Amino acid sequence: MKIFHIPAFIDNYIWSIEKEGKISVIDPGDANAVLNVLQNRNLELEDILITHHHYDHTGGVKELKKVMQGNVYGPDNLAIEGIDVALIENDQFSTLGYEFNVIETPGHTLDHISFHCHEKNVLFCGDTLFSGGCGRLFEGTYQQLFNSLQKLVRLPNDTEVYCTHEYTLANLAFAEQQISDEEISNYKKNVEVKLNKGEISLPSSIEIEKKINLFLMQKTPSDLKHLSPEESFKELRIRKDNF
Repeated sequence: MKIFHIPAFIDNYIWSIEKEGKISVIDPGDANAVLNVLQNRNLELEDILITHHHYDHTGGVKELKKVMQGNVYGPDNLAIEGIDVALIENDQFSTLGYEFNVIETPGHTLDHISFHCHEKNVLFCGDTLFSGGCGRLFEGTYQQLFNSLQKLVRLPNDTEVYCTHEYTLANLAFAEQQISDEEISNYKKNVEVKLNKGEISLPSSIEIEKKINLFLMQKTPSDLKHLSPEESFKELRIRKDNF
């Protein structure tokens, strides 16, 4: 599976799956960014996949529907304009010949879903799981977001993780403040090198995130070890909100 990113806004990535001259895009908040790629690379737009209703993930849908061939797949949320196929937990669909399974991952928003391709071990997780972090709570509860992340951490270790924002360095800076850990510090140095070269930090993987992402509850700061995993997660999320 060939996947590339289309930069949008300040730190958004519109992930694109390419096959035989066609692409399907995930969370196209900026139509012009996608249209430019279609023109410059002589590509056709097949499908659009939407993880949740926030405008930086959906803003380009209306314009892109004028040039696309297939469907807009997204959450079962009537507030999202342009959805052709509404999806819920365990639904399956195909784009460009790749089969995806839907995982409901509420917390950041109530309608948030993620897309997992078992055959290729690929996860598009929007704003639920970030490299080294997780999404803020806008609509859901701490328990919902905790449960959503626990779903994702149970995916195979070699699952590639494609999230929608370049937040990795800031997330790792927060993690370093919370815990002294060589794996986190070394990974942060590697990310700094990549970013300084003009590269991006993504994709990550479930295996990597288990080592560097405190929100997956594989590593716990010493001052939170007396708490349950759910309580520790809530405290970490509150701390990150104020970081």
